[in-house]
Parts: sequence; C-alpha cells; structure tokens
Amino acid sequence: MEIYEKFHRGIQCFKMNFKSKETEMENSHVIANKQTKGKCLFCGRDMTRGGMIRHLPSCEQRRQAIDEKEYDRRIEQDLYHLQVSDPYSSDYWLNLEINGTAKLADFDDYLRAIWLECCDHMSQFSDEGEYGREVAMTQRVFNVFKPGVEMTHIYDFGSSTVTVIKMVGKRRGMPLTSNPVFLMARNNPPEYICEECDKPASWFDMEALFNMGQFICLCNEHAESDPDGYTDEYIEIVNSPRTGVCGYTGPAEPPY
Repeated sequence: MEIYEKFHRGIQCFKMNFKSKETEMENSHVIANKQTKGKCLFCGRDMTRGGMIRHLPSCEQRRQAIDEKEYDRRIEQDLYHLQVSDPYSSDYWLNLEINGTAKLADFDDYLRAIWLECCDHMSQFSDEGEYGREVAMTQRVFNVFKPGVEMTHIYDFGSSTVTVIKMVGKRRGMPLTSNPVFLMARNNPPEYICEECDKPASWFDMEALFNMGQFICLCNEHAESDPDGYTDEYIEIVNSPRTGVCGYTGPAEPPY
C-alpha cells in the first residue's frame, strides 16, 4: 500500500475515533462535535446533508429557476436528483440534478472533475456495492436509477476512492443547464484548526501522522515557517474525499 493511501486511511481512522468526547477534547485542532453542513446553491442556506434533501424539493428559489426555463417539448425529460457521498466520512457529499438521457460516462466525467481526477485512473459504476456487478458507462441514467436504487462509483483500483450514489427524487421538465449535470448543493469544506494557533488550517502534516501517529494541521503561516518550507510532507486540504490519496491536489471544483 503506497504512502498516500496510508495517509488517507489514517485520516479516516482518525475521524472515526474522533467521535468520543475525550478524543474531541484531546484533538482540539479539528473543530469538534459539529455536523458538516452544506450550501444550497439556489438560496444560499446552510443545512445538514439530510436537511438538504428535504429542502431542495421545496426551495422557492429553485422552483423559481425551474419556472423561468422556457418550455420546449423537444428537450423536456426526466431529471434525477442524486445524492453522492463518501461512505467512509460524513464530511463529503453532493446533491446533483442529472439529465435522464445522460450517459454514466458523463456522470463519471463530472465526478472526476469535482472530486477525483489525479492520474487518469480507471473507474467504474456498480449496482451491488463496491464489489458488485459493473454497469457499463454507455448506460443512460434513466435506465439505471430507480426509486430505492443505490449505485457505487470507484475511481482508481489501486488507491481507490469510493462514492455512493442514491436517487432521492425525480422531476419531469426542462434542464436547468445545457450540460448533463447541475450542481444544486455540496458540503462546506471541513473545518480544521492550526495546531500552533487558532487560524483555519490549510495543510496536513503527513510526516507527523506516519512517524509519530499525530494528526497535525497547519495554517499557511506556520507551514511556511517550517525550516524546510513546503515539502512533500505537507498535503493541502481540499474539499474532496480524495484528499491525500495518490497524486490528488484538487482543485475540487465543478467543471461547469
């Protein structure tokens, strides 16, 4: 197992152990006891992952955006509300609306752009969990997603990043974009505090994690003050579940 994969698993183990109050107190450089929220890109409201699923169907600004689209029967179609999440951490999630006529290859391109792409690794969708039956990238969304269906997406079969996709809603109408996927909401970046001060942290100290078993975060100022400067021991914190894996450095932004 390569060093970046160990680093990523170390982060996940740390977060799992972090649930106890004692661990929260001992590791105050991570903001403790705080459920990750995300922002609705229609109205700007912040809410939890579950709250966002309930909010989007009734969001007035979203309804207004839908009503303002000029109707054209030629491009009317089923549009799928999907929630994409990291099964190993509640920090990372997306709410997307995807055209029913889009191919899974279009969806794969979007996930690579916003969360995953580092070295052009292989990827796949499966319909029975991480080790389930592969679903071809040529399949269209309307053939794959049904109520209650949960899909799994795997990027990179060496240092894998796994995401789970659930269909949480569907509407018939006009797409809000000419692109296959529309981002409706995503998690806010997880908040970490510098080990040396109370400023927001931007870097993980990978060397400290492996050599001393310490999960240390640093702000830009204290990372720069290291005698060696920015070296390979630091991993930049980005808003993606692939942070710290393989050669991934972000930018974790949507492609359109």
